Amino acid sequence: MVLFKMQFPLEKRVKLAQGLWLLSWLATIAGALTFSVGIFLKTELRKRSEVMDNTEIHAVPNTLILVGLASLGVNFFAGRICQDSLDVARFPRWKGFVTPYFVGSGFFCFLLLVAVVMSYAMKGNLEESLKIGLKNGIRFYKDTDTPGRCFQKQTIDLLQIEFKCCGNSNFKDWFEVQWISNRYLDFSSKEVKDRIKSNVDGRYLVDGVPFSCCNPTSPRPCIQQQISNNSAHYSYDYQTEELNLFTRGCRAALVSYYMGLMNTIGVGVLLVFLLQVLVLVSLRYLQTAAEGAVGQEDTACETEGYLLEKGVKETLKSSFESLAQVFRVNQVEAGGGEGGDAAVTP
Repeated sequence: MVLFKMQFPLEKRVKLAQGLWLLSWLATIAGALTFSVGIFLKTELRKRSEVMDNTEIHAVPNTLILVGLASLGVNFFAGRICQDSLDVARFPRWKGFVTPYFVGSGFFCFLLLVAVVMSYAMKGNLEESLKIGLKNGIRFYKDTDTPGRCFQKQTIDLLQIEFKCCGNSNFKDWFEVQWISNRYLDFSSKEVKDRIKSNVDGRYLVDGVPFSCCNPTSPRPCIQQQISNNSAHYSYDYQTEELNLFTRGCRAALVSYYMGLMNTIGVGVLLVFLLQVLVLVSLRYLQTAAEGAVGQEDTACETEGYLLEKGVKETLKSSFESLAQVFRVNQVEAGGGEGGDAAVTP
């Protein structure tokens, strides 16, 4: 049973080929943009790799890069088929290529859809990765003399300034770690000794934050030490006063930034997916309509175009059988060539 049948006189076939040629080039440009967006997103993720616990989130940009490159090849061949579709002498050479092309293009469209879903579904993975990565980053903030962690302080400070955030969940995260290196502590000071002795792990903990947590828009000079001590500052109430620190945690800031990027990218890739489906549907109509003109005395006659010659299940089955047959023929030809070479070898 033929599905979605349409009649195509010569003039309509010409217009379809011209329109499809233009669409294929638009889809090629969209594929190049998808590739560029994938590179951009991967670069942005790599910038913050020191505060991420794993690289699973890189599956999104990797998929975008892959489908962007695939789009260039898929739509290049679509344009070539459009050019030859109106020439009954040149079009038959594409007959053995069309079925593998549609199967490959269908898989490519599936990858586009996967990229769209992943753009929205990776929030939990991203948040968990940042939670662990930022926790470790804050813990190693003081290790400026340790190989492999020398730039951790710089990374965290620049991150907090750029994203206007403080700590992992909030500024109180800094109260729970020793973020001041021992080399900058005066161990002859009674205050330092008392603080270290009062901690079970022997760490120097203070209710303070690094300078990068200070909010420059606050009219009051930054209070970054003894934050919870009301008596240490004039006209200050820790519980009620709006602190002149960044109150948002860096995890929330980074998740918001990256999910904003990926959600926007997801919409763009969805549009590319719809454009690619339109190219494939149009190409299928053009292929079947052009095949109807092959072998006719009057090549300008009206022909029939359709999407599926049989039902969906039967079409998939015959497509896979055609692919298997092409694969077997290639194997036989390769084996014949090797046998021929062996035969002439003395």
